[in-house]
Amino acid sequence: MSVRLGSVEFRPPALFITLLTLLLLSLLTGLGFWQLDRAAQKRALLEQYQGMEREVSIEVRADLVADEELEYRPAQVRGRFDTGHQFLLDNRTHQGVAGYHVFTPLRIEGSEQGILVNRGWVPRGPSRSVLPDVPTPDTPVQLEGMLKQPTRTITLGEGEDREPGWPKVLQRVRLDLQARQLGYPLLPMLLLLGSDQEHGFVREWEPVKGFGPEQNMGYAVQWFGLATALLVIYIVVNCRRIGKQ
Repeated sequence: MSVRLGSVEFRPPALFITLLTLLLLSLLTGLGFWQLDRAAQKRALLEQYQGMEREVSIEVRADLVADEELEYRPAQVRGRFDTGHQFLLDNRTHQGVAGYHVFTPLRIEGSEQGILVNRGWVPRGPSRSVLPDVPTPDTPVQLEGMLKQPTRTITLGEGEDREPGWPKVLQRVRLDLQARQLGYPLLPMLLLLGSDQEHGFVREWEPVKGFGPEQNMGYAVQWFGLATALLVIYIVVNCRRIGKQ
């Protein structure tokens, strides 16, 4: 079967080649639309973050519930750090240097509840066996920062629920697990300690890690360009000019 358009005849190749081309076209365009979706998600997150900066700070209480509308909402809380317990979130980098994010539980004043406070980044040290020293005040503190829900990620080989001693090195924050380790309930959101607050370390909070939506748009253009090139090659290779009959 062939299709003739004037002096050009298109003759499809073997069925296998056509199906393979269609599969690759579907994959490339799918990747392009996926990058467009990622760009839209990041733009929405940036808009939410910038909008929350103008919101009035709320007071963190024991009845706080997880809510996407509270993401990056300015907040303040008063209580005492649980100085005997620290969590170190592994695989965090700053300016190319490996380290940890320090999560310290804060016992909320007048409550049995606690909230995990991300106090910022510290360098790893000479080896994984030597954990950083994390100075923590044992007096009542008034903290300001932003609320955030724990990032939902999947990791392999999570053994921190079985490791004895403190501080505990984490691959991700799991508030149900951390509450069991501490022996008291934790609020379902984290507090990112404000960059101007005391008792913290390196803090450069950004809603979008890695690169922004513009780079996702660039990747989308590349995938769509590859799909277009593949389609053009498929058509050109299987076309031939025929003489007048």
